[in-house]
Amino acid sequence: MPISALLGFWAVATLLIIVPGPDWAFAISAGLRGHVVPAATGIVVGYLAMTIVVAAGVGVLVASSPVALTVLTVIGGGYLIWLGATTLAHPARPPGAEEPGQAPRTPASTIAQGIGVSGLNPKGLLVFVAMLPQFTTPAAAWPIAGQLAALGLVFTLTCAAVYLIVGASAHRVLRSRPSTAQAVSRVSGLCMIIIGAALLAEHFVA
Repeated sequence: MPISALLGFWAVATLLIIVPGPDWAFAISAGLRGHVVPAATGIVVGYLAMTIVVAAGVGVLVASSPVALTVLTVIGGGYLIWLGATTLAHPARPPGAEEPGQAPRTPASTIAQGIGVSGLNPKGLLVFVAMLPQFTTPAAAWPIAGQLAALGLVFTLTCAAVYLIVGASAHRVLRSRPSTAQAVSRVSGLCMIIIGAALLAEHFVA
């Protein structure tokens, strides 16, 4: 596929990724716990799974099925609300500043949560289904599935870079300010709840 198509897609994808959303809120919250790499890894794995789904043609079927989309929306929105509520109840603190008796979250659990945040995001799937095909070239030597996979990989790698920076910045700036870190974590949790609720409301009210 033309390199111009890849570069054009990368520019659009970067603009989408740098707009704060649930991935940002999660990366910041995890970064405060020192789980920068696990958080980015989880988000990346979720988007890799989405890339495979879209490249295999399943994404179009899911997006065109009201029942499948409703199920995905309920699971994704509910998961964000649950994760946000958990973050509000137990706000992230810099490493070594955990509350007495509070078991710290493990890197493995952070990876699993990151997969859920990105992989269960129905809006993310719709973006993949609606946006990626616009940058494919039917006449190109690559098959459409291969082009979709390449575009999805570009999106995923850009996500990895952005969320590593977001998480590392949160960790570096706030690790010496436990009270501020706790407040920022609560805001991140509240954002996840609001986004999850908005996702559900938009789907069922519209």
